Amino acid sequence: QVQLVESGGGFVQAGASLRLSCVVSGRTETVGWFRQTPGEEREFVAAMTWIGGRPLYADSVKGRFTISGNSLRNTVFLQMISLKPEDTALYYCAAGLGIGSSKRSPDYNYWGPGTQVTVAS
Repeated sequence: QVQLVESGGGFVQAGASLRLSCVVSGRTETVGWFRQTPGEEREFVAAMTWIGGRPLYADSVKGRFTISGNSLRNTVFLQMISLKPEDTALYYCAAGLGIGSSKRSPDYNYWGPGTQVTVAS
């Protein structure tokens, strides 16, 4: 059974940085970050596979966000710099098996409860 737990969210001013963490238990192949604001669809942010290859990013976060994982494959990070008010959302960690590097939320089998990021202008 795969379990995911996010942490690291918070309230920051525009231009600040945050690093989100996601503790992963169980076997996974792909890990990703998504975000959602009230009344909106869940939005892809970034994804990577543990075997390597180029991570995927949403256009809105390219150059500002970086996804990475530790060598034990039990923690995934999302380093966020130059945060903007439009980055405000509930951020979810997700994981999947046999999906490659996917941007599609239905492809992911497992989800964490989320961590809130709020960026003030």
